Amino acid sequence: MFNRSHKVFYGWWVVGASFFIALYVGGVIFYGFTAIFEPLANEFGWSYAQISLAVSLRGLESSLFAPVAGMITEWWGPRRLIFSGVIITVAGLILLSATTSLGIFYGAFVLIAIGMSACTMPVLMIAIANWFQAKIGIASGIAICGFALGGLAVPVIVKLIDVYEWRMTITILAIGMVVMVLPLSLVFRHKPEQYGYFPDGQVQHCATYHDGSLSQDMKTMQALKSGTFWCLALAFTYHMMVTSAIITHVMPYLSSIGIGRSNSSLVATAIPLLSIGGRLGLGWLGDKAGGRLAAVGTFTMMGLGCFCLGYISSAGTWLFIPFVILFGFSYGGCIALRSVLAMEYFGRTSFGTFLGLIIGIGGLGSIIGPTLAGWVYDNFGSYQGIWFVFAGLATVAIVSVLTIPTVSRGRIERAK
Repeated sequence: MFNRSHKVFYGWWVVGASFFIALYVGGVIFYGFTAIFEPLANEFGWSYAQISLAVSLRGLESSLFAPVAGMITEWWGPRRLIFSGVIITVAGLILLSATTSLGIFYGAFVLIAIGMSACTMPVLMIAIANWFQAKIGIASGIAICGFALGGLAVPVIVKLIDVYEWRMTITILAIGMVVMVLPLSLVFRHKPEQYGYFPDGQVQHCATYHDGSLSQDMKTMQALKSGTFWCLALAFTYHMMVTSAIITHVMPYLSSIGIGRSNSSLVATAIPLLSIGGRLGLGWLGDKAGGRLAAVGTFTMMGLGCFCLGYISSAGTWLFIPFVILFGFSYGGCIALRSVLAMEYFGRTSFGTFLGLIIGIGGLGSIIGPTLAGWVYDNFGSYQGIWFVFAGLATVAIVSVLTIPTVSRGRIERAK
C-alpha cells in the first residue's frame, strides 16, 4: 500500500518506468535494426526481401499476441508480463547474435516479437491507461517519447558494429537490457483503486463519458460489430505499415541513392527525435480537442512526408527537411492518438482489450510494409515507387477517421 500523502501521483512513476523501457527496447529492437540490415546482407548474401520478412515477423507481436497481451494485462497486471517479456526478448537477441542460417534468423525474431509484445505496447499503454483517464493523451505521449529518444541509439549501434562487428554488438545490447530494463518492471502496479487512488490522482472517481453513439464501457462483441472500431483499425493499419517500412528501410534506401552510412544514420535518428513533438503535442491536443480531427491532420502529414521521401532521389536532398518534420511529427502523433481514440470511443474498463485488438489488426501492416518495400527494391532496383504508393494510401486512413462519429467535448464532467 502506498502513502497517499506523497506529492507525486504514483501514476507518474508508471509513466517514468514506461518511458525508460520504451527508450531502451525501442532503440535496440525497433530503430537499431536498420543499422545491422546491410551487414547481414553483406555477410550472408540474403536479399532485402528475405531480411525484411524477419523484421515483419516482429509484426507478429502486434497481429497475434497484442490482443492476448491486452486481455492478460487486464487480468494479471503489467508487472509479470513486462518481466517475462524482457527475458524472452533477451533470449531472442542472444539467438540473433548466433545466427548461421535464415531459419535461425527468423526464429530469433519470433522470440523477439513475443518478448516485445509483453514488455512494450500495448502493455505499457494499458498500464498507463489504468492510472490516467482525462490525461491519457499527455501521459501516454510522455511515455512513448522514450521510443522516440531510442532513435539516439542508431549512431551508437553503428559505432559499436564498426568496432565489435554486429554479433558482439547484439550480445552487448542483450546484456544491457537485463541490467537496465529488467529492474524497471518492478515499478509497475495494476489499477490505482487497489492502492487507494483513482485515475489522474482524483480524490473521487467522478469522470463520466457522454458519447452520442457509443457507450463508455462498450463490450468486446459490440466493438467488433461497430463501424467505428474497424475504421480505427484500418487507419492504424496504414500507420503501422508505413512507419515499419520506413524505419526498417531508411538507411538502405539512403545508401541506394548515394548517402553514406554515417549521414543516413543521422536521418534515421532525426525521425524519432522529431516525433517527440507529435507524441507530446498531438497527445495534448487529443486530450483538449478530441482525437478525431487531430488524427486526420496527422495522417495528412504522414502522406505528405512519404511524398517528400519519394522525391528525394530526383529533386534533391533538401527534401530531407520537410520529410523528417512531416513524417516525424505524424509518426509520433499517431501513437499518442491511438490511446486517446480508444479511450474516447470504448472507455476505460476494457481499454486493454480494445487497444490490443486495434494494435493486433494494425500489426498486419507491420508485416506487409517492410516486406513489400524490400520486394519492390529487389525487383525494381529502387524504393521510389513504394513511397509514392504509401503517400496515396494516406487518403484511406483519412477517410476512415472522418467516417467515425464526433465525440462531444463535454463528455467528461469532473467534480471540483
